[in-house]
Amino acid sequence: MSMVVNKIKPTYYGTGIDVIEFCLRNNLTFMQGNIIKYVTRYKDKNGIEDLEKAKEYIDRLIEFERREK
Repeated sequence: MSMVVNKIKPTYYGTGIDVIEFCLRNNLTFMQGNIIKYVTRYKDKNGIEDLEKAKEYIDRLIEFERREK
């Protein structure tokens, strides 16, 4: 596992793209941003646990979108 050098930009995101900056530039909501966060880091941080978290946010987003229609 990679060492965390900077708590704001930890190495487990590893893409060279700042996740927060990506979310801000693309006007993503909190739930959308968390989906991106967990999917981006799962291989280097918490594995399946992060994918399950992403799935939880996807399920909640789907439910929210259904209620809004």
